[in-house]
Amino acid sequence: MKEFRCVLTNLEKHIQLTPEEVNLFISHLHHAKLQKQETLLEQAAFCDAIYFVNEGMLRAFSLAEDGKEHTVMFATSDWWITDMFAFVKEQKSVVSIEALVPSSVLRLSKLDYEELLFQIPKLERFFRILMQNAYIREQRRSMENLALPAKEKYEIFKNRYPEISKQLNQKQIASYLGITPEFLSMIRNNS
Repeated sequence: MKEFRCVLTNLEKHIQLTPEEVNLFISHLHHAKLQKQETLLEQAAFCDAIYFVNEGMLRAFSLAEDGKEHTVMFATSDWWITDMFAFVKEQKSVVSIEALVPSSVLRLSKLDYEELLFQIPKLERFFRILMQNAYIREQRRSMENLALPAKEKYEIFKNRYPEISKQLNQKQIASYLGITPEFLSMIRNNS
């Protein structure tokens, strides 16, 4: 039950489950451990699961034809991660997800997800709130990327995600901000 404590606390932020619902929910979760740089989802593979990060840190990124990486998001303990479009639409993923450090995740397959939404209707509310918050976060990030200079984007990132920013290397942060590592180095040196 220990490996499910964090995800149950995550659910309790928005909904309350009965003991029977808790047992049903956790019966559909599958625990997995990942090594540093281990891939959880490959770009162009079918995305058939959503993941809860128990511990560690993951990164979702796309690899362009020229080999350049574009980081979409990071997920640390107590966060959910997947390629949401591919998961919902049952499509091939446009991102890869990899562990940046040794990590532990709980996997919820698409089939189990759909079954749980039917059997525990209040999970619909939970996942709706989760998706609304993700949409708001991405909309805000898009607006910042369009309107703000790189230095301000970097400062916002550091302030919004202080623990995450301390654990990442320059290349990973630059990939998330949409700038080169060299330009990020110049920003840091001028701060």
